[in-house]
Amino acid sequence: MTKLNTSTYSYYFLLPAGIIYFTFFLLPTIMSFFFSMTWWTLTDWEFIGLENFKTFLSEPSMNIGFKNTVIYAVMTCGLKIIFGLLIGTFLCTRLRTVGFIRSMVFFPTLLSTIAIGIAFSMMMHPSQGMINTVLSAIGIVGPDWLGDVKIALLSVALVDVWQGLGIATVIFIAGIMSIPEEYFEALMIDGGNSFQKFWHIILPLSRPAMNTVIILAFIGGLRSFDLIWVMTKGGPGFSTDLIASIIYKQYQAGFYGISTAGNVILFIVVSLLAFPLHYFLNRKEVDL
Repeated sequence: MTKLNTSTYSYYFLLPAGIIYFTFFLLPTIMSFFFSMTWWTLTDWEFIGLENFKTFLSEPSMNIGFKNTVIYAVMTCGLKIIFGLLIGTFLCTRLRTVGFIRSMVFFPTLLSTIAIGIAFSMMMHPSQGMINTVLSAIGIVGPDWLGDVKIALLSVALVDVWQGLGIATVIFIAGIMSIPEEYFEALMIDGGNSFQKFWHIILPLSRPAMNTVIILAFIGGLRSFDLIWVMTKGGPGFSTDLIASIIYKQYQAGFYGISTAGNVILFIVVSLLAFPLHYFLNRKEVDL
């Protein structure tokens, strides 16, 4: 009987996943790089080199779109970390209703982003929205949340944080619950209070969970599109335009090659920002 080569045999189990990965990720990525250098429609294409990249980068809204993308990613990432850690710490206490509260915190993540965008657009209406109606009832004149160029991006970012906070909280809960109980018992014996418990044990030892939240939230912020488009469509003016919304506008106008080049640029931007951040965070984690 022929002896089975176990090293080769094990690779057969990876073959189905490899085929799926190549078909739905690698091949589309390669084709995107190719078609970004062509003028193309559904039936024809013509190679034009780097012209699409030059045209996309010369867009009037590109400068503000890039700035808004970075600001939006940093803002949503930072708020998810702060509130996710605080809520996660609170939900690791021994409360009778902790299970119910965890479910309520995670619930917005299960909702459709489009539905959330439509609902909050109505709630943030300057004259008929629920938010300004409540504020006016207590004597406060509410702003035009989505029509004011100074706060429109912040308004959408807060809705993004509200929806994505559940995932960040769950990750922090998992990280905190993985901390050995002996550390907390030792702190109690030494007379430590709740703040010292958070500052000296939870904060440093939940670093792996925090790194995960940072990477996921930051990349998600850089790639964000649907919430922005539903709530503001990049307006007023270009004040809430992100790179992804500029790409979609090119698709709408029928400039498929330019929009594909924009996707490639977004892929490069996310890679140039995310990979160094991932390396830096992992190095810090090892240093601990």
